[in-house]
Amino acid sequence: MRPLRIEAISVRGMRNIASADLAPSPRFNVVAGDNGQGKTNLLEAIYVAATSKSFRAARPGELVAHGGDVASVRIRVVDDGEPREQSIGVRAGARLAKIDGKRPPNLAAYAVKTPVVVFYPGEVQLSMGGGSERRRLLDRVALYTVPPSLAELDAYTRAMRERQKALETRGPRAPDLADWEELMARHGLAVREARGAAASQLAAAAGVAFDRIAAPGLALTAAYASNVPEDESAYRNALEASRVSDARRSSAAIGPHKDDLALSIGGHKARGVASQGQHRAIVLALKAAEIEVIAAARGVRPILLLDDVSSELDRDRTQALFAFLSEQRGQVFLTTTRPELIETTGLGSPADRADFRVIGGEFTRAGGVP
Repeated sequence: MRPLRIEAISVRGMRNIASADLAPSPRFNVVAGDNGQGKTNLLEAIYVAATSKSFRAARPGELVAHGGDVASVRIRVVDDGEPREQSIGVRAGARLAKIDGKRPPNLAAYAVKTPVVVFYPGEVQLSMGGGSERRRLLDRVALYTVPPSLAELDAYTRAMRERQKALETRGPRAPDLADWEELMARHGLAVREARGAAASQLAAAAGVAFDRIAAPGLALTAAYASNVPEDESAYRNALEASRVSDARRSSAAIGPHKDDLALSIGGHKARGVASQGQHRAIVLALKAAEIEVIAAARGVRPILLLDDVSSELDRDRTQALFAFLSEQRGQVFLTTTRPELIETTGLGSPADRADFRVIGGEFTRAGGVP
């Protein structure tokens, strides 16, 4: 694996961070502070700078500080010894992405430049919630393993929406329905193939990670679940047959928008039997798998962002988490309200760890340096 690290972070006007300039450790970074002070905001800023998107805001405008009109975040990245600068500016709800001062060909190209994986408390929905979060996981991984997958998903989504509009405004005999259904079938099968490949790789890696993180004796299995026919002709015929019912339900009954990653522990559906701690162990295992699959695809260890990850794990599972981190050998940013409980002695020399304190959006490094 070639080395990848962020060596400088600059944030302006993002949420409660008016101005921050940090020089993180290339290995392990602990960001401590009370709740509501800006710990998660920093991780969000790093994620935005790396991917162009937030992991918790639906719209870019939500990133701008209250009362402000512009926000920006800039990171200096060293990738296999080669430096580059990535920046995102937000104004009037619009994003402007740049790499070394130039706009990328598209946001997908920007998003895979600096691989980053985040785990925050809301992501327990990966295990406990509906299929939308798991579809997003599959799509994030497919973006690295099958790069055209995002364009295929966008094309499928556009065709699906146009077909639904035609059904609801002109009825099941609308002359353009066959064209939209042909596009849905073509692009839907491409999405199915990309997600299926991503699911297979995730399932193998997640099972191994769960064995290390969870209680002994439990096994995690993950399997791709899709109702998309494997044949394009059969897919078109199924869409044509469901026109009346799809118009009534305001949604297509079949398609990759219904995909899921089915999760089971001990042979039972995770949503039905897993405890809160087991759900968090499942999510950690899926995140570990995401790291492994992306690393294999890109030849670089993704940067890992962990937001208060040990808050609901018991002592044994927390120790298992840090044993897992000790094997990652990549850059890690971790937030906590209790920095004294974060044990990193096995992760390298003391020089490999940097501690930051945040109060009201202002950051200081241990020793008083930024």
